[in-house]
Amino acid sequence: MKPKHSITFLPVAAGLVSFCAMTASAQTAARITITIPPSSGSNPGDAGVRSHTTLRYIAPGAVTGEPQASGPPFPGFLFETPASLACIYELAPSFAGCNPNLVTANPKGGGRAIAVVDAYDDPNAFIDLQGFSAQFGVKPVTPATFQVVYAPAGGSTPGSCAAGPAPQPASAAANGWDVEESVDIEYAHAMAPGAKLYLVEAQTNFDTDLYCAVTVASGLVAAAGGGEVSMSWGGGEFTGETAVDPIFTQHGVVYFASSGDSPGVIYPSASPNVVSVGGTTLSMNINSGDFEFENTWQDGGGGPSAVEPRPSYQNGIAFLVGSQRGTPDIAAEANLNTGVWVLDSLVFGPGSWYIVGGTSVASPVMAGIVNGANSFAASSQTELTKMYASRFGFNDIVFGVCGPYNGTVAAFGWDFCTGLGSPDGYTGK
Repeated sequence: MKPKHSITFLPVAAGLVSFCAMTASAQTAARITITIPPSSGSNPGDAGVRSHTTLRYIAPGAVTGEPQASGPPFPGFLFETPASLACIYELAPSFAGCNPNLVTANPKGGGRAIAVVDAYDDPNAFIDLQGFSAQFGVKPVTPATFQVVYAPAGGSTPGSCAAGPAPQPASAAANGWDVEESVDIEYAHAMAPGAKLYLVEAQTNFDTDLYCAVTVASGLVAAAGGGEVSMSWGGGEFTGETAVDPIFTQHGVVYFASSGDSPGVIYPSASPNVVSVGGTTLSMNINSGDFEFENTWQDGGGGPSAVEPRPSYQNGIAFLVGSQRGTPDIAAEANLNTGVWVLDSLVFGPGSWYIVGGTSVASPVMAGIVNGANSFAASSQTELTKMYASRFGFNDIVFGVCGPYNGTVAAFGWDFCTGLGSPDGYTGK
């Protein structure tokens, strides 16, 4: 049997994967360079104007030479796969240890639709998703089950779109969004391979364009009978954000947004109409490769909103959040130390495998898992009410810290680091 998510009191160095401490390929590991792309940076004045991605990665070549033609698994490194996430999160038959280089059983569920919203265009999205699926034995996509949709430019009001046909957006590679698009579609599909998948591409990362793309995505999902929209991006909170909240209320659609990769709260994660998804750390044994336990990800975003009032589904944790909306609601894998394999050929060509971390991983993973649960709530608020009322379905993360100065401590029950916790099967979703 694989280990459960109960806390194991180990020395911190033994419980966390350290690239420098790995017994295999230690010298190579010490030279790995972590990249936070410019698309994941924020600038003064961005709040309420433009959004950034929420990821970091190890580029191809930093591990195995450029490009890595053979693909994962890569012995000596414990990076996560669709099957290892399914094993850890109880989405597939149990496999002892959940070693990502050994386990092969993927999630099988999914239905209706998931739409991923990103900025700019990745012309290789379909071929990379096909290659990713083939590498890990995930159900293949076809033009009937995966579609790229260009959204028009944003209109004059939040969520509105400009009239006329939508042109092809500028290159995602030139604007640093290509890896973001790949991780979003690959892990939404891997967690719910039976769902119709849309990649809705905004013209730019300006919020007006992204919110128009959300409106387009919402319509596509609603027309398919319902499902989820995933948004692995955001920006600082701003005083007018409550006027944007109605965008995330299309009937039959549940919205997910990354909580960010630095201390504090971002939007749209802060919206009460969105499931805010934070990050966790999956600790793997450096000798056996087995999953040991899950703790916080210190860089994960979260906290009380400065703008949004507490929604009714958080009344039970009012003693923690006070009068404000608290984030995140739930959490999943985000630590790059055990990041996920992602195929993206747009910059380095065919066979280019990245290791990706950040809450950009957690949002599509959770959107896919909720889709696979086959409940299809009428709204995010309905879904969140169910989550907060459920006594089961989440692994309570009780070890680790996060927040400014790492001053927030994980605790039993809900906390500002990981919310209700990480997924434990499909119950409560």
